[in-house]
Amino acid sequence: MSVRTSALLAAGALTVLAGCGTTEPGAAVPAPQVSAPAQPGQDLPRRAKDLPLAGADPCKLLTEAQLDELKVNGLPSQTAPGDRRDGPTCVFRVDATQPFYSYAVETITSADLQDWLTGKHKKSSLTKQPVDVPGFPAVKNFRDTAHPLDCETLVGVAPGQTLRVQMAPLDNSFTLARMCDMATTVAKMAVQTLAARQ
Repeated sequence: MSVRTSALLAAGALTVLAGCGTTEPGAAVPAPQVSAPAQPGQDLPRRAKDLPLAGADPCKLLTEAQLDELKVNGLPSQTAPGDRRDGPTCVFRVDATQPFYSYAVETITSADLQDWLTGKHKKSSLTKQPVDVPGFPAVKNFRDTAHPLDCETLVGVAPGQTLRVQMAPLDNSFTLARMCDMATTVAKMAVQTLAARQ
């Protein structure tokens, strides 16, 4: 693979995303009972246990067997501290044959999942939807456009800590739904690895 292709893959993997919130309009007619407005994230499951990320190496959150299953080739590479991520991030590339894409696994110890729903990481230009990561609250976070660049899955693994997994293709070979499914699959794998090591 050429140096240019490697650079493009790395650039695609390092796209920084943040969460957003949505507001639903109130009822047009009075309801018989008054209830509090729905809060973003209130329908997410409770965390079954805490999996602290402090000291976790994101490049070691996928086992050799998982890397083989994902068809990751080459060595995982940790991004430079100045790459404007929220925490240590490791890039896993799948570029032996086309289509080329990559996963970025990030361990964030300074932001709770709720920060993407209502806090400092909230962005109205991005859409969040719950996803199933057994035992943990999780959302997929994406820009719903004709040609989305990536999709990420955010998992609330501990109070004030979030595991973020991003899937970024080099071209338009993947639908948004497929990118989000792939990101969630890797997030589940990383959670399993994290749980097994604690």
